[in-house]
Amino acid sequence: MSEEILINVTPVETRVALVENGMLQEAYIERTARKGIVGNIYKGKVVRVLPGMEAAFVDIGLERAAFIHASDVMVSNGSDEAVPSTPRTVPDIRSLLREGQSLVVQVTKDPIGTKGARLTTQLSIPSRYLVFMPDVQHIGISQRIEDETERERLKGIITAGFESLAMDSGGYIIRTAAEGAADADLLADMKYLTRLFQSVKERIATAKVPSVVYQDLPLFIRTIRDLIRPQTEKIRIDSRESYQRVMEFVDEFVAEFADKVEYYPGERPIFDLYSVEDEIQKALSRKVQLKSGGYVIIDQTEAMTTIDINTGAFVGHRNLEETIFKTNLEAARAIGRQLRLRNLGGIIIIDFIDMDDPEHQRQVHRMLEKMLERDHAKTKITGVSELGLVEMTRKRTTESLGQVLCEPCPVCDGRGFLKTSETICYEVFREILRINRAYDAESYLVMASQKVVDRLLDEESDNVADLETFIGKSIRFQVEPFYTQEQYDVVLL
Repeated sequence: MSEEILINVTPVETRVALVENGMLQEAYIERTARKGIVGNIYKGKVVRVLPGMEAAFVDIGLERAAFIHASDVMVSNGSDEAVPSTPRTVPDIRSLLREGQSLVVQVTKDPIGTKGARLTTQLSIPSRYLVFMPDVQHIGISQRIEDETERERLKGIITAGFESLAMDSGGYIIRTAAEGAADADLLADMKYLTRLFQSVKERIATAKVPSVVYQDLPLFIRTIRDLIRPQTEKIRIDSRESYQRVMEFVDEFVAEFADKVEYYPGERPIFDLYSVEDEIQKALSRKVQLKSGGYVIIDQTEAMTTIDINTGAFVGHRNLEETIFKTNLEAARAIGRQLRLRNLGGIIIIDFIDMDDPEHQRQVHRMLEKMLERDHAKTKITGVSELGLVEMTRKRTTESLGQVLCEPCPVCDGRGFLKTSETICYEVFREILRINRAYDAESYLVMASQKVVDRLLDEESDNVADLETFIGKSIRFQVEPFYTQEQYDVVLL
């Protein structure tokens, strides 16, 4: 499998595209005026404690106060080590935090919609191969590293590193990228993280409240740290300044990838390669067309994302069961890609077309799992339920692609549909009757959109005449070109 990373940098935003086999799989966007803050460490102040929610709000200098749950507050276990609370051991939030208290926290979720940022006091700082956790005495290993011999080797290197660096506190998580890494590279990461956290501690001691004491790397550097893998063939960057900064990072941390990074000076925009711009536009649509003629409908709501599969124009060749199976199998492949591309998170419900054959259900389920194996976000999938639904979760830390690029429609207020002109006409009739009972006027003027006025003068003309007779007053109409279809006013004359 070939893999390329395209990085488009402008003064106002940075965009990253992960392309596999010529097809866009993931897209990341960071705007200068609204950067993501996941991973940032702040020195904040507790502004409100909510015992009924076992949570507190913390001022970290953002527009909205951030939120921390009691389970995300580290508590002492009587030794030098702090441990996160568990659902069964969560103490009263009032015993952990008090209003006015200063608190060092890290952002685990960006502000999304009306919700503030989500916080934790369990700090962690990532590098290429490791994640350093200063408050935990533990060595963890990514579950994606399955070879037991390799897991033992990596754990041994980190254990030896504690002794060589004379470290007596802190823990590490060994990242997937560390598989096959040399001893020296892992030890270099440990030294780098130790120095970095020491500087963070010094800033914490002197920082005012609220303020940021550690910021994660910019997107184009994080891309090299987190996304580059052995199968990555090229990393192309269209900004010379950013290319130079990336090369400095590569030379220091992942020198073996230096020959894969290149500056892209082409006149053709870099995101026109592999039709990345077109694929991003398609990812904003509800409907995903399948090659067979079937299609997938994706609806993102506040609580969850729902996905529905339909055979559409695909009629198959053999029998109905085979047609349904092939459509679901193709949809499973498309869904795995769309979840990554659209960065959909939280609860996801997939309504596959009902399959009677248990083997077909198993193969579709396995295909979905296979497509999500390459997903950088943590996912969990259930089996096919009695209702034929597949329930899954995908870790959400940042806004989805649609939330970054779009806003709710000001006309329909995010509903996705408008009241018909007929409905508005009848609302106008009811409004006139209501006003006629409450006020005394000689006549009425209705101001509305062109489509509504046309209907009032045409299809509803008999009803208008009957209404005028009933109230004993004349009604005139005026087109307001700037009114939306649902807007209207009734003016007393």
